Amino acid sequence: MQDLLQLEVHDLEVMVLTGIYSEETHLPQPLRVSITADLDCLPHYGPDTPLSASKNYLDLKHAATAALPEGRHFKLIEAVADHICETLFLQDRRVRRVRVKLVKLAIAEAGESIGVTLVRHRR
Repeated sequence: MQDLLQLEVHDLEVMVLTGIYSEETHLPQPLRVSITADLDCLPHYGPDTPLSASKNYLDLKHAATAALPEGRHFKLIEAVADHICETLFLQDRRVRRVRVKLVKLAIAEAGESIGVTLVRHRR
């Protein structure tokens, strides 16, 4: 079994232009974004291990916020998740797998979580 390092950012709220219905297509919708990225890891992390031996978890946050093209409409939230995965793969060759969970907050009626989870592996 191979060791791996999982970086995580959970429950970011991001406004994204997404949807297929007319009432969804002109205004951004709030999405709750959670990301887990699997990376190759060192055999041991000591007290003086530099950040370059890992990945800055703020890169995950960036992929779900600033890296999403402003003004771009995504018909499906699956496309938003895919964009986040591709951004992380392009950022760092050590990223082996990305899991993105998106919850559409605007359609919840009683606090339920309605959305998708996409898992992509580096090809």
